[in-house]
Amino acid sequence: MSGKKPVAAPVTATPKSSYNGPVVVDPVTRIEGHLRIEVEVENGVVADVRSSSQLFRGLEIILKGRDPRDAQHFTQRSCGVCTYTHALASTRCVDNAVGVKIPKNATLIRNLVLAAQFMHDHIVHFYHLHALDWVNVANVLNADPKKAASLSNSLNDNRKEKAADFAAVKDTVKALIESGQLGPFTNAYFLREGGHDAYYLPAEADLMATKHYLDALKLQVKAARLMAVFGAKNPHTQFTVVGGVTCYEAMTEKRLKEFTELYEETSAFVRNFYIPDLLAVASFYKDWGGIGKTTNFMTCGEFPEDEYDLNSRFLPQGVILNNDLSKVYDFDPTKIDEHVKYSWYEYGSPKHPYQGETKPKYTKLGDKEHYSWMKAPRLDGKSTEVGPLAQVLVAYARGHKPTVDAVDYVLKYLNVGPEALYSTLGRTAARGIETLVIANQTQAWLDEFKANIAAGDKEIYTEWEMPDEAQGVGFVNAPRGALSHWINIKNGKIENFQLVVPSTWNLGPRDDSGVLGPVEEALMGTPIFDPMRPVEILRTVHSYDPCIACGVHVIDSKTGQTRKFRVL
Repeated sequence: MSGKKPVAAPVTATPKSSYNGPVVVDPVTRIEGHLRIEVEVENGVVADVRSSSQLFRGLEIILKGRDPRDAQHFTQRSCGVCTYTHALASTRCVDNAVGVKIPKNATLIRNLVLAAQFMHDHIVHFYHLHALDWVNVANVLNADPKKAASLSNSLNDNRKEKAADFAAVKDTVKALIESGQLGPFTNAYFLREGGHDAYYLPAEADLMATKHYLDALKLQVKAARLMAVFGAKNPHTQFTVVGGVTCYEAMTEKRLKEFTELYEETSAFVRNFYIPDLLAVASFYKDWGGIGKTTNFMTCGEFPEDEYDLNSRFLPQGVILNNDLSKVYDFDPTKIDEHVKYSWYEYGSPKHPYQGETKPKYTKLGDKEHYSWMKAPRLDGKSTEVGPLAQVLVAYARGHKPTVDAVDYVLKYLNVGPEALYSTLGRTAARGIETLVIANQTQAWLDEFKANIAAGDKEIYTEWEMPDEAQGVGFVNAPRGALSHWINIKNGKIENFQLVVPSTWNLGPRDDSGVLGPVEEALMGTPIFDPMRPVEILRTVHSYDPCIACGVHVIDSKTGQTRKFRVL
């Protein structure tokens, strides 16, 4: 993968304090709900957690009575980053309800755009939403640009970086800090006097990561264009319809050439920069292979050959329980239900999404018994993590060769066992592994699509009729995990519509039995070095990619003191 020797790095003892008391991070993110994390710390370690979504969307209510074909145009606007996945889930659920057969080329186009979404999303997450939880930008001022270039080039045979480029980045950071106009780095944890002991990277690694942070800003624009070539625009694609797709220009030589060129550039960045950088940073944070653990995992799989057969998907579906990789259970959608005992909804027994209700009943902020607008989805009564780690674990356990090869390489590179996967570090590594596997497979889908066109097959849409009554479900394994849209149709209109989104699975509250949600479980036992700068909380929360970081207030409820930060 990287083509070079592993980075030699010491295993640092995770620093912690002796602090006892509360820490509240509010909000953590703006997309997929405004997230509030409340923890109780005992002797420097998290002892209790509440994950609280502060934003009520009510999309299910808005959709009632509308034409089922309109659903995708509303649902994809619930998020400005992973918009296509909602459009695809809504389209698939109506496909399923009306029983239309999807042409092979339409499935390939849907897969190609989704692959582009994954590459764009995961690159942005690593460099712009998560890396600064690990990278100390201020430490760049202590770096030697020549050593930084040497380090970078040692990680991959295809890198030809120059010391002058690293020197220019160092000068830019120096000027930024000296100006006092710090932009996204304002009040960053590592800018305080004395720095922050939870940041371990040497200065040259910090400089390398900072340069590639800037490089990735340019690359992600091209990855977004990659989606738009077939998707018409980005965000909020305009090409999926019930029965297939509408992008007839995707079959022209011009569009195929443009897609191919952008794909090659994006996938090369994944192989030559994202993966080597991920492994280099992880080499210095191997202590985090024991922090952020969860127990159960689920994925619906993705990239189908047959839209209605979950077992035809390139990335396999499945469920892993109790961290046992020796047994993979099939994903059974009939066993999903949603709990609302600890949510701001009218309380009733857990309900399957087809019978789901959205009846808001807000109490107050700080209520320990009702504390989130998210419901608590459960699979057969179990709290299950979804997302890249779940997908990688299931694929690895099922013997999916591209995933097995990538996982084995990463474990060998870091000199850790499979148990390290169940962690914040493993979750972050899994996102890179998933990206690499998808990037490599995309060429095969593109080749198949081109071959079909060359053979005269240009069918991308199937006619269908709206039934008076029907129900259907659409499953998409989005970059953040298992996403499902559920529809009941009556008199040709939407009678009921429910979204069960990855952030709900991962960031939802306790269930009716008081069992913690995945992020709540993952935060338990996390060491906190500085309660006023709790980067450790952000590392684990961001490892789930709750989306864009924004302003954060860390509040001590005993003193009322508020500190303002930027989530980096």
